[in-house]
Amino acid sequence: MAVIAVPYTDAERTKDKFGKANPLPAGILPIEVTIRNDTPHPIHINLTTVQLEVNIRDERQDVDWLTAVEVANAIVHPEGPPAPKQRRIPVVGVPLPGKDKKVEKIAEMLKPLTLDADVIPPMGSIHGFMYFNMSHELTLVPDSSLYLPDVVFLPSNKPLIFFEVPLGSGPAL
Repeated sequence: MAVIAVPYTDAERTKDKFGKANPLPAGILPIEVTIRNDTPHPIHINLTTVQLEVNIRDERQDVDWLTAVEVANAIVHPEGPPAPKQRRIPVVGVPLPGKDKKVEKIAEMLKPLTLDADVIPPMGSIHGFMYFNMSHELTLVPDSSLYLPDVVFLPSNKPLIFFEVPLGSGPAL
């Protein structure tokens, strides 16, 4: 299995790729991930455990990746969600959360680009973006690694070694 992780830190390149759905101005780092399976068995990756390991002054901080909806919300509302509007007539029962059309539109633009497959077919590959909130601290990217701890062969669930892909020297295998 090979893992290639390419961080998008250049503002122009990121704008060209994402257009209005550009996560970089919101402080979110998009990482283009390609995972290739060179075995005759399918491989499963638990995407919920994938993290970005950021090294800050000899300390490690693990950052969970964000969904397309979470990224869209950060793009549309960089200062956080707006305060709820007061109604003149009180709501009876439990109020349902309102839909934010701007967030939905940006999320729909991001979803086709986002890595959402967790099974790599035999002799196949998967490709897409994962997003990490770097709080505008892109200078930390060269000292960071994409960490994939839970990778197993299917159907046996035999674990593979974990994968840690450094981001510091361009694309890494």
